[in-house]
Amino acid sequence: MVKIIAKYFSAFLFLTGVINAQIPDSLVYRSAFPFVVDSIRITGNDQTEDFIIRRELTFSIGDTLTPEIIFYNRERIYSLGLFAHVYVNPLVEDAINILEIKVEERWYIYPIPFVNIKERDWNKLSYGIFLRIDNFRGRNEQINAITSFGYDPSFALNYYNPNLIGKEDFFFRVGFLYSNVNNKSPSAEILYGEPFKQKFFRPYLLFGKRLLLFHKFYASVAYNYYETEKYFDGINISGERIDRFPELQLGYEFDSRDLVQFPREGIFTQASYSLKGLGVNSINYQVARIDFREYRNIVGKLFSKWRLTARFTSGDKVPYYDYSILGLDERIRGYFTRKIEGNHFYFTSLEFFYPIIEELNIDLEFIPVIPKQLLKYRVALYTQLFGDAGTALYKNKSLSFNRFQSGYGIGLTFLVLPYNLLRIEYAFDNFGKTEWIFDLGVAF
Repeated sequence: MVKIIAKYFSAFLFLTGVINAQIPDSLVYRSAFPFVVDSIRITGNDQTEDFIIRRELTFSIGDTLTPEIIFYNRERIYSLGLFAHVYVNPLVEDAINILEIKVEERWYIYPIPFVNIKERDWNKLSYGIFLRIDNFRGRNEQINAITSFGYDPSFALNYYNPNLIGKEDFFFRVGFLYSNVNNKSPSAEILYGEPFKQKFFRPYLLFGKRLLLFHKFYASVAYNYYETEKYFDGINISGERIDRFPELQLGYEFDSRDLVQFPREGIFTQASYSLKGLGVNSINYQVARIDFREYRNIVGKLFSKWRLTARFTSGDKVPYYDYSILGLDERIRGYFTRKIEGNHFYFTSLEFFYPIIEELNIDLEFIPVIPKQLLKYRVALYTQLFGDAGTALYKNKSLSFNRFQSGYGIGLTFLVLPYNLLRIEYAFDNFGKTEWIFDLGVAF
């Protein structure tokens, strides 16, 4: 029934002119294939430099393309987050095969007031303003600042440049975060005797290199400052109520996903290793993180994705503020608001998803006053069936299947690109208890 309603709604929008293009097959002329590329022409990028688009392509002049290759590369261009619409068409002009890439740029400056429900608890509301400036020199640079009040008040400023030196694919990120953050560790709260806050300050600098389209290597340095009103051993580990220490991190990333915002094909792998303290102020511990995700088409329009991620801490003394906690950044659906704490965590997820509306390009340019770049969207609606499992362990505990908590359920994901995604899910834990989940962004 939902799919029938969606079909008639899409037809109505198309007839009224709101939709100007629909679903991937219409983006290429299949009778033109195989297509040997003689020339690449990019249009519509009034602000974005050509090489920002070209560096995402997996083919070059002289290569033979299929519709599948074109669609994959179109999604990679969308993944830049710079464009409301992307069209890739094979054309023949004067006996020359021209691959035309036509883009429509989105709005690049966003001062956005927000209200955030921290830890999915209505008693923990955060509010403020988020300012984001993208692509201001046409090179996909980003500047963002956030001022937040209420629960976990904070201020952050960040700058990212994906092409620091010419077109050599060196990338650079710098910024800082200051926050008066509420303690997240259940063990620390028991030790302290009541809920408490810590002042946290962290400036950082990251430098990296992209190799062969999909590979990234990076190193970063940071300074960490944690201040607690009262000293308890374990809540701070320098022997005082303030921990001050440097951090060095090395990392690697492989990313062959088609559409980063909502992948359907490809692999994402990330690994990092952080040295924290390096002996300064008697602080010396390590944090390692691994993450593997695979996305693939099963049959027809049915897709699957699965993920395995883990976080490990080591060292003579690890502070509670750096323990591995499920229920913060990583959540088991079915246990969405419950915390599981330890030195290490392990988390895995499997999901099958199917389009109700695969893709609609919507233009609302008939609305007056609002800039046209804010009135163009790529919309889709998917339904999903998922299962999650995870556990957190202290270092003296062994890993076993009976320690895992698991959840499963069904849901809907609504995409409004290039802006955001909304998920509505109904989940069960492994005891049959249910919960509704309303969340922004893709699960993974």
